Amino acid sequence: MNEDLTAKARIRDAALAEFARHGVKGTTVRGVAEAAGVSAGLVQHHFGTKEGLREACDSYALETVRRVKREAFESGMGDPGFMATAVAAGLPIQRYLARALVDGSPAAARLFDDAVAFSEQLLGGGAPGMAEPSTEDLHAYAAVMTAMNFGQMVLHEHLSRALGVDTLSTDGYRKVALAMLDINDDRLMSPELVAHARAALRGLPHAGADVR
Repeated sequence: MNEDLTAKARIRDAALAEFARHGVKGTTVRGVAEAAGVSAGLVQHHFGTKEGLREACDSYALETVRRVKREAFESGMGDPGFMATAVAAGLPIQRYLARALVDGSPAAARLFDDAVAFSEQLLGGGAPGMAEPSTEDLHAYAAVMTAMNFGQMVLHEHLSRALGVDTLSTDGYRKVALAMLDINDDRLMSPELVAHARAALRGLPHAGADVR
């Protein structure tokens, strides 16, 4: 039974890498089987079809992101051992998500929506070490934050070129994560500038309004 579970996890991990490398259209059950070192029949036994593999990868990616976020906020951020483990687990997931979001599919849309819902729940619940967001629209706040985080993955080739390091590697992740901490810790705009910008944005005409 343990060997069976190990084979299933090995197939899933191979599928994550194959989908990240070739996309959904370019990935085959046979290719995943070869990458995992198993037969195509065993892949079908565990996951059925390529779509079944994709759904399993989506579920695993989302649950991994959720688990790492929870553990990070509970106690992990100050633990170098946790950070090393989290990065090792997270980088293959980031590569998978980068391709899944670019390819676009109902599954990728569900993945994004689930991530927004989880972020909203986390932010609204007052995670340890975090202040409650000062926003009138928590859903929009969570959605934009999720888009910013996922955007780093989708644009990893451009970001890697700009930074001179593969951002989906340990060194690259460290550089991006430190920059994100700086961004989250800084308040770049003065309260007065924020107030003026809010007033201007709220004064924008609604769609269909006569702006003459």
